[in-house]
Amino acid sequence: MRNDKENVIVTKTLQFSLQIITFCELLEEKRKYVISNQLLKSATSIGANVREAQNAESKADFIHKMKVAAKEADETEYWLVLCQHAPNYPNCEMLLDEVNQIMKILAKIIGTSKG
Repeated sequence: MRNDKENVIVTKTLQFSLQIITFCELLEEKRKYVISNQLLKSATSIGANVREAQNAESKADFIHKMKVAAKEADETEYWLVLCQHAPNYPNCEMLLDEVNQIMKILAKIIGTSKG
């Protein structure tokens, strides 16, 4: 694994993906397969797109990849809100807080990159 300590968003999205994997394993134990699969795909895609943006071919390409990551974060928030309000789902408050922090950081990066 590369050393991404100096890049906050890369580190944060990687850690978030690992937390999501654990949460989705818990969902699968409770036979919540559909939500688990949707959440796993969107949540891990955030970090994948952020990581891909690190090797962007241009500023426009970087911004595009970060916007894709932001869209995936928004979708992830949706699945987590569903989990939060659905009966018999494990607590996901911490994950919701984390994805909201990630969304704020991505918005700041996108805004700063445009300027």
